[in-house]
Amino acid sequence: MTLDPVHFDGIAELADRVDYEGEERDHRDLAETVWTEFMDPLVHDGTATLEPLDELQRRRVDVEDVALEPDRFPTMHGLDAGSITPAVFKNGLVVDVAHAAMSATPSDLDLHDSRTVVKALHTNDVARDFASEWECYGEASKRRIVHAPRCDEYEEDVVHALSLYLAESQHALDHADDVDDFLLLDGPIYPKGILRWRDRSPELTALFEDADEIRTILDNYVRLVERFVERDVPLAGFVKNTSAKAVVRALRDKDLNAPWAHDAALFAQLLERREYDGDGGYERLTDDLTLTNWFRSRAGSDAFFGSDAAERYLDRDLDPEQYAVTFCMVYDPRRDLIYKVEAPYAFTSDPDCREKIERQVLKEVAVERGPPTAIAKADALARISREGTRSLLERFERSFDSELDDNYDAVRWGRDY
Repeated sequence: MTLDPVHFDGIAELADRVDYEGEERDHRDLAETVWTEFMDPLVHDGTATLEPLDELQRRRVDVEDVALEPDRFPTMHGLDAGSITPAVFKNGLVVDVAHAAMSATPSDLDLHDSRTVVKALHTNDVARDFASEWECYGEASKRRIVHAPRCDEYEEDVVHALSLYLAESQHALDHADDVDDFLLLDGPIYPKGILRWRDRSPELTALFEDADEIRTILDNYVRLVERFVERDVPLAGFVKNTSAKAVVRALRDKDLNAPWAHDAALFAQLLERREYDGDGGYERLTDDLTLTNWFRSRAGSDAFFGSDAAERYLDRDLDPEQYAVTFCMVYDPRRDLIYKVEAPYAFTSDPDCREKIERQVLKEVAVERGPPTAIAKADALARISREGTRSLLERFERSFDSELDDNYDAVRWGRDY
């Protein structure tokens, strides 16, 4: 049933009572203060959590000009993993399946056909162990079952993280030598979903500390960085949706009124260019892409891989600083979207390499009006459609001789697959 007009107006008019006129301009003025007074470096609890690699600056490039620039890398590869999202069955099994793929530009059909599949499951039946070793299937694909460590809460989070990050990291390692010039991961360069477990709850912290499966995943990402450093091939990540709040939290701890919902909102205000019309309105300027300098990040989960404290978890061959997260923010005013480009310090410490990554990503965003082609192709290859998810779950129901443990919302709204 559609909302009756009288009720629509009744709800909408509530917004008129929120007197926030003029606040956005005040927020922009505050953002400028943050940029000039707090970001070089941003210090939190005595640690430089954000530190410019060179000088603090905001830059812009003409959209049409950068779109016509030559490629900085002759070939590009992208990598992504998709999953069916966790499913709970009436027999107590909690299952997720992830499926990783690598794209190539120009296309490499044999590479596109190769996949890595991980099924992660959790059961409270301590007498059963469903884990398997890697096995091959098809022409050039591999699969494995991972039996998640037993936990009393967060079972769905655990099976999702295990399947997704193991599939992604293993596929990247297996095909590292197929990448000649540049690999761009769809998302962060490290498994931040797992790294956040250390701060979420005692149970997840215990899993992070003790689970062999977690050590395997962390080790895979270390080996991935080392492999690409050894081959002198840059590795980066393209984050389409960033929800990190470490910067705004650090600002609030300084008793600064930081009104932004997350870090991306702050950077978007810093990078958006406007012309005000003199009557309180404005026009967004859309002729240039804008971006920040590169930062070395020790904020939140970014600190882990490059820290001395990680020594008890990671066996690293390079100096710890080489694994550190560095990033720049890129803003596309045509769609009012902001992206984060991450790379290990091992690559961005070289100004020439840093510039090549930056200009290639800027060109791709300018041309595609969104994520680079390699990312879009990898996403399309790895995505499991709703129809595919539905068919897989029906197959699982038959194999497990058990139905999905649905609730009323699944009946009311239909399953989201």
